[in-house]
Amino acid sequence: MAEDLMRYDMLAQEALKGVVRRALRIARDQGLPGEHHFYISFRTGAPGVEISPKLKAQYPEEMTIVLQHQFWNLEVSEERFSVDLTFNKIPEKLVVPFSAVQGFFDPSVQFGLQFQVDGAAKPAAAEASAPAEPAPKPEGDGEVVSLDAFRKK
Repeated sequence: MAEDLMRYDMLAQEALKGVVRRALRIARDQGLPGEHHFYISFRTGAPGVEISPKLKAQYPEEMTIVLQHQFWNLEVSEERFSVDLTFNKIPEKLVVPFSAVQGFFDPSVQFGLQFQVDGAAKPAAAEASAPAEPAPKPEGDGEVVSLDAFRKK
């Protein structure tokens, strides 16, 4: 088989990150329609991620945030998004490059995407089936939930 010099795996992954970017822009511009809400998982140590030292200490490798009812100042650019959330009633600003995003899930319609953050291998994207175990219902936005709640098993 010929070597893939076009890097279709990377092209597909970037196109699918466009879905995440567009969904966040809709949430920014119009709010979240109906029951839609997002679980976004990202690598906390990836280049360009900005989180507080306290959150970094708690989640040195990855964390999953929930954007549902209480989030503020959502900004979305081509390269990153930023959002203000509260964690245990403490406000935090997070800046997350799309290159750090590992997963995106909207449980209201069972739609999810997974990405390879290291840039290697194939894109892992598909409509998600129902999680094997239901994701914990957050008591407030900014709650961190397990990525395993929406990873395909």
